[in-house]
Amino acid sequence: MHDVIIIGAGAAGLTAAIYTCRKKLKTLILSIDVGGQTNLTSHIENYPGTGAMHGVELMRKFQDEAIGFGAELVMGKANKAEKTEKGFKIGLANGESYECKALILAYGKVPKSLGIEGEEKFMGRGVSTCVTCDAPLFKNREVAVIGGGNSAVEGALELATIAKKVYLIHRRDKFRADEITVEKINKNPKIEPVLNSVSLKINGDKNVEGITVENIPTKEKKDFKVDGVFIEIGYVVDTSFVQHLVKVNEKKEIIVDNRGNTSHPGIFSCGDITPVPYKQTVIAAGEGSKAALECYKWLTGGKGAVIDWTH
Repeated sequence: MHDVIIIGAGAAGLTAAIYTCRKKLKTLILSIDVGGQTNLTSHIENYPGTGAMHGVELMRKFQDEAIGFGAELVMGKANKAEKTEKGFKIGLANGESYECKALILAYGKVPKSLGIEGEEKFMGRGVSTCVTCDAPLFKNREVAVIGGGNSAVEGALELATIAKKVYLIHRRDKFRADEITVEKINKNPKIEPVLNSVSLKINGDKNVEGITVENIPTKEKKDFKVDGVFIEIGYVVDTSFVQHLVKVNEKKEIIVDNRGNTSHPGIFSCGDITPVPYKQTVIAAGEGSKAALECYKWLTGGKGAVIDWTH
């Protein structure tokens, strides 16, 4: 059993892991990606002490520090949370489960789900929601990108510089991305648009091996042999699997006090999944450290530094 499980590996979750590990708590991070929303920023110049850099690069520094201090990272989508006699049990979509004494919810906004077979099972095992993060894993391999907006089209272009072949699957007859970007994919021989089509199933055994697609007008089904599937259809706040444990507001954000405590003892939350204003990387990191320190205080029965500024 772990002392604490942190769900989410963005700025808040990784910072929380650094702090819990420094307090010698056995820490496990569960996440579908590493970096979260910060990965989407190509140029960050307002995070103190680092200089300007890509969001992915900054998040890799966070990850290196968290792992360096002893955090364990498991890729997968958490979809079940249960209260147990000793703490909590977290289930992943692939059937794996992990137990802990305390829980930190730090997964922020999550990618919209297609809701198809194999999507959750292979999350982190060939299914990805971040081209910038995972494209290098698919060098000279065939992949599919699902979506029709700027993120999907730009993702396909990025993958085309690395992958052998890119199938760009979109349910409509034309892409919604900027015209100049669409022109680029139409001129790229490595990108094959698959329009008027919906994805039905992601296939494979332990990892992604293909995707089944249906043409909407003709109902014809076709299997594409790919090693990776990138889902680029937007982001939402999803607290459905923990709403029976913690209170949420009308926006489905997890309600916390100013130290990251939720309505349930032993469960803490931080980052974009909470109502804390100004969704910034530096703020998420600060909230992550507070939640971690409060978690340590709870696990140790109130132990921890408390500063009295009146003396």
